[in-house]
Amino acid sequence: MSGVTNFFSALPAEMRDPVLFAIPFFLLLLTLEWTAARKLEKFDAAAAPEGSPAPQPSSGAYLTRDSIASISMGLVSIATTAAWKTLALIGYAAIYAYLAPWHLPATKWYTWVVAILGVDLLYYTYHRVAHRIRLVWATHQAHHSSQYFNFATALRQKWNNSGEILMWLPLPFLGLPPWLVFFSWSLNLIYQFWVHTERIDKMPRWFEFIFNTPSHHRVHHGMDQPYLDKNYGGIFIIWDRLFGSFQKELFRPHYGLTKQVDTFNIWKLQTHEYLAIVRDWRSATRFRDRLGYVFGPPGWTPRTSDKAADGAVPLVTSG
Repeated sequence: MSGVTNFFSALPAEMRDPVLFAIPFFLLLLTLEWTAARKLEKFDAAAAPEGSPAPQPSSGAYLTRDSIASISMGLVSIATTAAWKTLALIGYAAIYAYLAPWHLPATKWYTWVVAILGVDLLYYTYHRVAHRIRLVWATHQAHHSSQYFNFATALRQKWNNSGEILMWLPLPFLGLPPWLVFFSWSLNLIYQFWVHTERIDKMPRWFEFIFNTPSHHRVHHGMDQPYLDKNYGGIFIIWDRLFGSFQKELFRPHYGLTKQVDTFNIWKLQTHEYLAIVRDWRSATRFRDRLGYVFGPPGWTPRTSDKAADGAVPLVTSG
């Protein structure tokens, strides 16, 4: 452990990823929540009358195989994210050095405000696109594939960060140093860890109005019809309120994808949607239908003659 610490301390301050230093706290909170869930399950089982059916999983329950899959995806994502950031650094540095009309000083408070708000607004934009364009959804859907909602689910990260990398291109053009873009991205990710829990009900009203909270994010992970494609914000929920994608929590959600993927194989969880796109592309007979399968919303299907006659529009959903 000391060797790892020495390695990161040897890096320039600008290149030290806060997420790496937050990992021990992630694991601590995950362990506490997991232990509490196990104790509650035993309490519920003991309190149930003899001969009664097994109780349903309580809020914040853990399934061991599901949690191991989530943690494994998170560990792999550390390496894949580092690789994507390395590629992005080349482009961001070139934009910052040669195209940015000015350079914002990292020593000024307003530069940090621009960085944190800019990253979060563009994250909201990317996140909304990811739920509405199937090819981008293929990169993101693994995070939604768990039917449980807990701190382990927060670690179920994607391995393809290309969408976010492209979405944040305007930030170095606005004069933000590339390292500050990455730092703000990491802060955004760290913040989002704690909203993946059912153990916290509601925060104070003023906090719920401005910030993303566990209540708001439970809605985002819900597969119930009122909750589909809502609450995209990372740190701030204000963007959802401004752009019409906000939904308050009405009831405890059912989690996962609208078409559940019954596997704990992390490779399949990450890649199954890409394979489904390829299958749909090959099955289509018209080029516009092929484009629809790739760039349409998740769940898009071509209009049939019967649907066209009835004026029906395909139901589009995503988990």
